[in-house]
Amino acid sequence: MPSAPPVVLTIAGFDPSCGAGVTADIKTIAAHGCYGTACITALTVQTTTGVQRVEPVGKEIVRETLRELAADMPPAAVRIGMLGSAGVVDAVAEFLDSTKPPNVVLDPILKASSGVALLDDKGVERMVKALFPLASVVTPNVDEAAVLTGLPVADLEQMKAAARKLHQMGAQNVVVTGGHLERAADVLSVALPEGNFEQLEFVSDRLRSTSTHGTGCAFASALAANLAQGRQLQYAIVLAKAYVTKAISRAFPLGKGVGPLHHLYRMEEQPRPTPDVSIPMHPNARGAGE
Repeated sequence: MPSAPPVVLTIAGFDPSCGAGVTADIKTIAAHGCYGTACITALTVQTTTGVQRVEPVGKEIVRETLRELAADMPPAAVRIGMLGSAGVVDAVAEFLDSTKPPNVVLDPILKASSGVALLDDKGVERMVKALFPLASVVTPNVDEAAVLTGLPVADLEQMKAAARKLHQMGAQNVVVTGGHLERAADVLSVALPEGNFEQLEFVSDRLRSTSTHGTGCAFASALAANLAQGRQLQYAIVLAKAYVTKAISRAFPLGKGVGPLHHLYRMEEQPRPTPDVSIPMHPNARGAGE
């Protein structure tokens, strides 16, 4: 019997266009050879053209789902995305505090790219206070980092300053992502003893593409999957960044707005055996002309 793959739990909203949220996470997790489980925090009405409506799931449903999932299939990593309400934030914090999963990637999603709020002010406050200290790594993009810290975040030095402020707010490790800057750049910031920091830059050429819906979700899920497989944080970031870049470059032109990545592009790169289309006939069967 083959050994079971690492389980990665995604806690996020449902995007019916499947470019972001739990469905995109499951595809990303599968692409990395892990088994994905999911807890939906909110339902949305959205397509590639934007989010039209958000309906948070009740915190009790979230609490029960997480409890039952963890009891049945304990996760090797957890990816947290859209939370939808302060009540759900508290339910997730209780779950993390009681089960203490080994790798927790918190993607602090605040707004949709179309501008619709995905977490209210009370929820943001609760997320910082309750979830930041429980997360292994927090992965805001530059816009989210600016909102969370109140600082301007438009270049590498400002990304580093925002990361330091996020440490002061309780985050252990921080990755500020800037894929839509003129030169795509990410900053990894690790808190060291005595208030020091180690900060690393990851810079690459920016891909010009209209298929970028859900890049933050894909990065955080890929990062969680790599951590679940035992990789060190710095290497896991490099692999996650490479995966997202390739998924953007291989994307199909889907939808009338900002299209999704090609999360499963690796399936096309695997050699497939030629199927045997011959069907053995049963000894008592007769041909069609008989």
